[in-house]
Amino acid sequence: MKAARLYGKNDLRVVDVPVPGIGPGELLLRVKAATVCGTDLRMLNNGYAGVDEEHPLTLCHEFAGTSEKLGEGVNGYEAGQRVSVAPNIGCGICDMCVSGNGHHCKKLIAIGINMDGAFAEFIRIPAAAVAQGNVTPLADGVSFEAAAANEAFACVYNAFERYGVYPGDVVLIIGAGAIGMMHAQLAFMAGAASVILNDLSEERLGLCKALDPRLITTAKDLKATVDEASFGKGADAVITACSVQSVQEDAFNYAALNGRVNFFGGLPAGRTATLDTNQIHYKQLMVSGTTRSSLEHYRKTLDFIAKGIVDVDPLVTGRYQIEDIMTAFENAAAQNGLKQAVVFD
Repeated sequence: MKAARLYGKNDLRVVDVPVPGIGPGELLLRVKAATVCGTDLRMLNNGYAGVDEEHPLTLCHEFAGTSEKLGEGVNGYEAGQRVSVAPNIGCGICDMCVSGNGHHCKKLIAIGINMDGAFAEFIRIPAAAVAQGNVTPLADGVSFEAAAANEAFACVYNAFERYGVYPGDVVLIIGAGAIGMMHAQLAFMAGAASVILNDLSEERLGLCKALDPRLITTAKDLKATVDEASFGKGADAVITACSVQSVQEDAFNYAALNGRVNFFGGLPAGRTATLDTNQIHYKQLMVSGTTRSSLEHYRKTLDFIAKGIVDVDPLVTGRYQIEDIMTAFENAAAQNGLKQAVVFD
């Protein structure tokens, strides 16, 4: 089979490798769609510990497909079934895991990070992931591409539960990518009166506005835009949907009294932001940060997609065969379009 494997920094190769075998409790998935994430870009640009010429790794943790083969003892699934897979696998027995927060397990491992991922025609799903419920059957109306993008959507929903949006809120989202659009869809779903999307790229803002005309988009004069939408009060919720230090440092300036600020996009390793904590104090701000998602989040957002409450299909703006994966990565890095997907016939 064909697989896109990382051999080191800036060294991603499409190579022929054997179809993986499976053991008891495992599942062999035929991949139908696999989407590019910022984590994939960072691993390519920076390299990854333990990955080298002798120890390559197949990337991708956002994917969906059909169950090709079931290992001995696998129950609840069928051969040929349409499924997607949450990539984070906890130990299953620690306090975090038994509370439903396995994505914060200290022994967490992840598909496409610590083991081969889904930029390949087939992928082995380990027994722990099958047993813990990482594999989710797809409703008929859910496309493989939407199911693959759901991994990112579940992470957005984790943040959404933390910062909260209420009917009549003014919501500011800084970062006009697929993640920003997911935050926007959830905000409208919750009854936001105004959703402001900010980005430096007029092209991306135009693309987002075309997908949802309800958005207020702006590349400059952000404070004036927020003041106009909020009658001078500021945004009830501010989400930094990008990994930019200056954006985090400015976020409090746009928040209303008793507002909520969520740092969704983490900063590169070694970089920190200087925050004006007096604004937290005097505005009584609730500030949060979130990372990853639980299996409950993953299934909840898949349910939103299946019921038509949100539509993530339009967020996939680029589709490529595995042989053209570097073009997908280049477009993702250049922020051309929103979400890039590798698709398999």
